[in-house]
Amino acid sequence: MMPSPPPPTPSADRALAASAVRQIGLLQPLEWLALAWHDMARCGWLSFAHGLVLTLVGWLILLVAHDRFWLLAGALSGFLVLAPILATSLYALSRALERGEAANLGVVQSTWFTWQRAHRNKWGNDYWCLVQFGALLALASTGWVITSAAFITLLAPVPIATPLDFIHHVVLAKNGVLFEAWLALGGVLAAPIFASTAIAVPLLLDRRVSLYRAVLLSWHVVLANPLPMALWAALIMGFTLLGMASGLLGLIAVVPMLGHASWHAYRALVDASTLPPRTPG
Repeated sequence: MMPSPPPPTPSADRALAASAVRQIGLLQPLEWLALAWHDMARCGWLSFAHGLVLTLVGWLILLVAHDRFWLLAGALSGFLVLAPILATSLYALSRALERGEAANLGVVQSTWFTWQRAHRNKWGNDYWCLVQFGALLALASTGWVITSAAFITLLAPVPIATPLDFIHHVVLAKNGVLFEAWLALGGVLAAPIFASTAIAVPLLLDRRVSLYRAVLLSWHVVLANPLPMALWAALIMGFTLLGMASGLLGLIAVVPMLGHASWHAYRALVDASTLPPRTPG
């Protein structure tokens, strides 16, 4: 059984985070997107299959909850917040290409079913770190939906029960700034989620680190590169909105593009060479 790394102290975590973070140029996120398209071309249908699967899931959500606004909002919010976890096998494909290994269906299968081949202890926190992170993100998504529902219910001029109610009485309201305030609230709540997930999931896939350490390092990355990471967040949001505005069809390309680009963001922003690998390299 592979020995677990010794538990780090908070001061050691902060020192490691500060030393591992790289500073980047303002426009480097555009380079990550270019590298992502290169990976998509090399992986072919396998990359686009990820986008197709998530598009089908999105259509299923719309089919089930299209006339129930808060159920729809909760499902879509959870879908978007959990996207970094759902894209884990895209990170693994980019890692395989980087290593000169075959980026095929076997990589995807091993990512989801035997992602720690050398880790025999399946009951420790280290093994379940991605599952734990997904649960925390789902909890954050639920908190946003509850907060959003309370905010709109208290301030909307009429009860909001369907998506059309929300569009007519909140988005298109002629008087008041409820929609703008709702967007601002969403931005305030989304910022810490972005800071926590910016590089955490690729790091957890690639290196044997604790969930706490991965999130801490992700925050250090954002704080050390505020403008480039703000641009990266805007690009993620912009492409996601374009994908959703196209009847979700655009997500077939957007999902793999952002997934592969997130791997390259992690590699550009963090020097993880001092951390033990998650699987034998």
